[in-house]
Amino acid sequence: MRDIMGMMGKVKEMQAKMEKMQADIAALEIEGKSGGGLVTITMTGKGDMKGLKIDPSLFKEDEVEILEDLIVAAHKDAKDKVEAVTAEKTKEMTAGLPIPPGFKLPF
Repeated sequence: MRDIMGMMGKVKEMQAKMEKMQADIAALEIEGKSGGGLVTITMTGKGDMKGLKIDPSLFKEDEVEILEDLIVAAHKDAKDKVEAVTAEKTKEMTAGLPIPPGFKLPF
């Protein structure tokens, strides 16, 4: 009976840590850049875009496609950084747990 109670305590502790980690990740603001910093996107840890900065030199009628590509690239850069931070925080929290490769937390 004590083993079950101890296990339940560890489950609750793990749940609290997971909730804190999710809140920490959600509060993050990460920048993704492209074009050597000509386009910058700010994204939250949840993947919501919070801001977009475009260098005025890109506002030329014949360079619309370049600007579009730079925006997409900056968004991908920000998203990749958010995923990397999330993976690292999850790895730190779940160290020592037998989790199968490729299994993603939080769900």
